Amino acid sequence: MDHEKTGALIAARRRELKLTQDQLAERLGVTGKAVSKWERGQGCPDVSLLPGLSETLGIQIEQLLAGAAPVNRPDGGNMKRLRFFVCPQCGGVFTASKNGEITCCGRKLEPLAVKEADEAHAPSVEEIEDDWYLAFPHPMEKDHHILFAAHLRFDRVMLIRLYPEQDPCVRLPKMPKGELYFYCTRDGLMKIKL
Repeated sequence: MDHEKTGALIAARRRELKLTQDQLAERLGVTGKAVSKWERGQGCPDVSLLPGLSETLGIQIEQLLAGAAPVNRPDGGNMKRLRFFVCPQCGGVFTASKNGEITCCGRKLEPLAVKEADEAHAPSVEEIEDDWYLAFPHPMEKDHHILFAAHLRFDRVMLIRLYPEQDPCVRLPKMPKGELYFYCTRDGLMKIKL
């Protein structure tokens, strides 16, 4: 651990959050002098303080120890680069349009690999008024079901969560030139063009 880099990161993030050294110290149960010492690179926080410091500053512990929080280049705004994540523990569904890290239930999630839909999963698509009505030929059992369907275009995404008790169908606003992504809990993430 580089004391100076870690201290500079703590100071920079504290200022971004508009906290004084004393306010940060109070949240962590230490003195303002201790925070000042860290920020000047003359010491590091005790290991027992790292979880609280990480949560307060919104920086992962690994990044605190490395003294650097990576910054992504500005997002070009194209939603077609959206990546999907599903927590294997709780079934939480997450999306990210950049290369950030997503964690859930204490584990780092990897983006789902996308494949073209096969016949066993491809939904029937019907136009109803200004919507797409999609019906999946798929069981909706507790251990094998469609978890979500998302209609994705370059400028927007509409994601609908499904549950085993439901019928395997969704109604989405009709958006031209979009793609439909859907996730089968057994066979993974698939897509079709709409």
